[in-house]
Amino acid sequence: MTYRGRFAPTPSGDLHRGSLLTAVASYLDARQADGAWHLRIDDIDPPREVPGAADRIQQQLAAHALHWDGSVQYQSQRHDAYAAAVDMLLASGHAFYCALSRRQLADLGGRHPGPAVAVSPASHSATNTNPNPNTDCAIRLAVPDTPICFTDRLQGRQCLSLGEADGAFVIRRRDKLYAYQLACALDDADQGMTHILRGADLMDSTLRQVHVLDCLGRTRPDYGHLPVLTDSDGNKLSKSAGAAALSPDTSANLYGALRLLALDPPADLAGAPCAEQLAWAIPQWQPARLNNTLTFGVADAP
Repeated sequence: MTYRGRFAPTPSGDLHRGSLLTAVASYLDARQADGAWHLRIDDIDPPREVPGAADRIQQQLAAHALHWDGSVQYQSQRHDAYAAAVDMLLASGHAFYCALSRRQLADLGGRHPGPAVAVSPASHSATNTNPNPNTDCAIRLAVPDTPICFTDRLQGRQCLSLGEADGAFVIRRRDKLYAYQLACALDDADQGMTHILRGADLMDSTLRQVHVLDCLGRTRPDYGHLPVLTDSDGNKLSKSAGAAALSPDTSANLYGALRLLALDPPADLAGAPCAEQLAWAIPQWQPARLNNTLTFGVADAP
């Protein structure tokens, strides 16, 4: 099978050290396999987007010599595909309309019990009245009673009972925006992604996306979850938490990422151009060195 990987940032801000780490790892994994590495902009949620961030992310990647194959894909251009998938899931009985409010969900213990419980918008209690799809409804995906499982390349066997977690989950929101779990799973399938390498903070999302793919009858990619970079308080570096944008010193940024990825680059590579650092790193890439590790503490960062 020809390797196809991707990096799929959300345009909610510039790249930071944690997002660069994921980009570098997925790039090295693809290039070592003589595969393709694609860029997708996950702009499915306009309220979260920062104007100009998508362009700046592309500029940051190019400045670090992380050159993608083909054209950039945008989730905002895929609404017809998401709508068709939702229609298919509704027709097959996997998905259902839901008028449950946050208060009503809280009254149910925070777990949606599935299509057997529909909620009347005029009531704060669960009923067996099927909500009219023309009313203010979300669309949820029902979940099985048995755990969803897959084998992660880095973290080993992973299982989650979605019913015991949050239950049936949203695939189209009340505001008619498509949810991340649906969009990401469908994009990976439609774009023929064979390998997904991303942060361990997305493990629960992966288990939900695996379920989406199973319901659609689509092939699961091979998943691997990298340790995430944390701050001094142990929190993941993220745009929403105000993580600093990457330094303009691209050579130093990349060298630090290679060190975190357990590649032990030689000292004389520290000031080298990014393309030279990547050329050295591709044959050295050994993701097995990151097995069973979920976080890189701030103390690990160069």
